[in-house]
Amino acid sequence: MTKDELKEKIKVLVNQVYKPDFLQAKDKISLDAPKFPVLEKFPTLKNVVINLFTTQYEVFIQDIQWVAPRPTTFRMILTNGEPFFIHYTPRSWIATIEGKKYYLANIGEEEQAVQSLARVLSYGQKAGTEAAGEAVATDEEVPAEETPTEEPSVEEPAPEEEA
Repeated sequence: MTKDELKEKIKVLVNQVYKPDFLQAKDKISLDAPKFPVLEKFPTLKNVVINLFTTQYEVFIQDIQWVAPRPTTFRMILTNGEPFFIHYTPRSWIATIEGKKYYLANIGEEEQAVQSLARVLSYGQKAGTEAAGEAVATDEEVPAEETPTEEPSVEEPAPEEEA
């Protein structure tokens, strides 16, 4: 095999293996990918979420999970970790927030649901979870007498061998 034949074979193999569309499709990350793909599947749910939170709902919602197919139920997890549920019925959507149901077809109940969500969002982080980089501050100071002191560890010397 000559040098030119080898070059030609390599060119043919490269053209067979290297396909730009193959490389682009593999491991492609789209910047336009929606944060909540569930909302793309259920456009009426997106309208309900916008009515409850405004168009900037992504700031307040951490995750949307499709819980049950019938009745269609979604678990919305807020940024502070608190969940609430939204159920679909043929007449309207129902929001269950802190155990209370709000029928979103009624303007009065929708407003109450919005106020309840504002109250839940004002709770802050769940107990036991810390925001990244924040330390938990305690209101009480530990008196000096009750401060646990670490006793120095005393190691026993290794037994000496007798001759």
